[in-house]
Formats: sequence, C-alpha cells, structure tokens
Amino acid sequence: MEDFVKIATLENAFEAQVLDSILAEREIPHLMRSYHDTAYDGLYQTMKGWGHVSAPTTYREEIMEILSDLRKEADRSSKTTL
Repeated sequence: MEDFVKIATLENAFEAQVLDSILAEREIPHLMRSYHDTAYDGLYQTMKGWGHVSAPTTYREEIMEILSDLRKEADRSSKTTL
C-alpha cells in the first residue's frame, strides 16, 4: 500500500464534499482532513482553507484535474448568479 501525501488544499466544505463523493465514486483512495479546531473556533480554516485531501502520489494528477474542473464549474456558476 502506498503512503498518502497531501495533494491539495480545499477551499470550503462544499468543495470537500463534492470532491470526496467523486473520488469515492471512482474508487480513488483518499483521506479528507478538515482544519477546523473547536478550541480555536475554526480560526485555521479562515487562514488556511477548509482542509486538504491526501492520497497516494499515483493519483495526484487525476485528483488535481478533478479539483480544477470543480473550481472552474464553481467559478462559472458564481458568475452567472451575479
């Protein structure tokens, strides 16, 4: 089994949930880690992003492509609602 490494920082909970769903559907091994800390009431999330996704390095390119597509779609959606 390959070691898991940090692949990308995630911007928000919605992005994390959608990415998690897509990776699970494609059977890509991964871990989602939130930076939320109740002791600091989420302070790290406002500074560093929601959290990050980790996976074996062999999946880095595929995950980054999926994440890029998600972000492009989110950007298009936000522009059409303005």
